Amino acid sequence: MEQTNHSPVGALTPRPSAVSRSESTQIIMPPHINGAGRLFGGVLMQWIDTLASIVAMRHSGHSVTTAAVDTLEFRGPAFQGEMVVLEGKVTWTGHTSMEIRVDTWVEERGVRKRLINRAYLIMVAMDEQDHPVAVPPLLVQTDEEQAEWQMATKRKEARRHVLEAQLKANV
Repeated sequence: MEQTNHSPVGALTPRPSAVSRSESTQIIMPPHINGAGRLFGGVLMQWIDTLASIVAMRHSGHSVTTAAVDTLEFRGPAFQGEMVVLEGKVTWTGHTSMEIRVDTWVEERGVRKRLINRAYLIMVAMDEQDHPVAVPPLLVQTDEEQAEWQMATKRKEARRHVLEAQLKANV
């Protein structure tokens, strides 16, 4: 695949997702468990948000804030004593915002066993005065990254339509 640079002329230097790709591993302990004996969703959401922030900070070189959680899809449970691995990467960049995908896997004996969550978060880079600041464009290098970019663009458009509908309805 030919590399795709999604940036205007004179903009920041594009960066590949590999530069900011990050991973975090947690062991599910008793404080992480809900009343049903499974990993509490709020704990996982905190871990996801933290990893997404790290990915976005590495890509942008700035502090970041979470603007939106576009998708948070629970696909299966995790239980006390299991090890979960969170993998995060940039899938799309705008002027000041980035979409970060975080996949959460249960790992057994060093093997990724099952995907239990996929999340897409929108992070905004902030300057020292807490104002949005431009981020480096994503350098799309593979067919998979191009497909992720296209899906991220569709998710962004869907968010825009929802916002417009809410504004029309005065919600």
